[in-house]
Amino acid sequence: MSFIADRLSAIKPSPTIAVTNKAAELKAAGRDVIGLGAGEPDFDTPDNIKAAAKAAIDKGLTKYGPPAGTVDLRKAISAKFKRENGLDYTPDQITVGVGGKGVIFNAFMATINPGDEVIVPAPYWVSYPDIALMFGGQPVFVTCPEDKGFKLQAADLEKAITPKTKWLVLNSPSNPTGAAYTESELRALCDVLLKHPHVYIMSDDMYEHLVYDGFKFTTPAQIEPKLYDRTLTMNGVSKAYAMTGWRVGYAAGPLPIIKAINMIQSQSVTHTSSISQAAAVEALNGTQDFIPKNAEVFKARRDLVVKLLNECKGVTCLKPEGAFYVYPSCAGVIGKSWNGKKIETDSQFVEYLLEAEGVAVVQGAAFGLSPYFRISYATSTEALTKACARIKKFCEELK
Repeated sequence: MSFIADRLSAIKPSPTIAVTNKAAELKAAGRDVIGLGAGEPDFDTPDNIKAAAKAAIDKGLTKYGPPAGTVDLRKAISAKFKRENGLDYTPDQITVGVGGKGVIFNAFMATINPGDEVIVPAPYWVSYPDIALMFGGQPVFVTCPEDKGFKLQAADLEKAITPKTKWLVLNSPSNPTGAAYTESELRALCDVLLKHPHVYIMSDDMYEHLVYDGFKFTTPAQIEPKLYDRTLTMNGVSKAYAMTGWRVGYAAGPLPIIKAINMIQSQSVTHTSSISQAAAVEALNGTQDFIPKNAEVFKARRDLVVKLLNECKGVTCLKPEGAFYVYPSCAGVIGKSWNGKKIETDSQFVEYLLEAEGVAVVQGAAFGLSPYFRISYATSTEALTKACARIKKFCEELK
């Protein structure tokens, strides 16, 4: 008899974290490795945010707080939703979690019963299906092909909905593709959802501020007010504010779900760090000037990487609307060989690329759509240029 719970047999460790750890191990062993696996801005947390955290320590804001998050932070989040999204949420309708992943984990724990279906457009962030599986949910994957911009189509959503559907997960801009839904594209999806009142929407807006070329960000509850009462709008300070390690995510939505999430949190982590929450208040209420400046840097990196990857033999790369990822196809190298080893999958392409050239990327299989691979361009232009040159060299040497 195994001492480990049966539910863990349905899930696997995060592939993106695994790639990052592998790259770190190889670097520690002396290998020249360029890691492009981590979804983490290379910018430092802005000074005003760090100063707010230091001030919180000096003020003694180091005690337990409410599981929902501090009142100050929930007020700041409420103001953010009103200011940036035109959405009205009271502090009681808001929960603060240990990163966005913590919010999703608690939301699924609070709502999913065994057999409930969760529609997950593919490619998807690796944690959505595994968290659903952990609570007995059944992920329903809907393929979103490259020729549709890696975006869910209304007709495909309609086909995927059944009486067992509990959630639709939408992530815009997307991890791993960077694809972002226009207002009209979201409108088409909302029109489908209006016909199915039993389906709730989880809108993961974590990359909201990282959009390029004049793209206008919108979110489902903003597009269709009739979906307000069954939409959980999730966000956080990790990406736009370069605060991944501070672990602050948040969500706003129907009061019964928020209360259930808070009850779970009261019996698990209690709340995320009080210091991190004080820093997040300053992030949301303080100057936002650095966000568009950082986005311009990311845009330049995106343009560089897309250009260089499209010069690689057998690789093609779509230009995404947002986030800091590209999701290039490696279909043109499938069937070729490296060092006498045939490349039959994107996983093998990624493995041999790391072995041959010391470039760590993540295989498309991890995100539910092959043959692709994900590159995070949240690193220096120098590193990206060097990595793309190595990828080009690798592709040219394939037999």
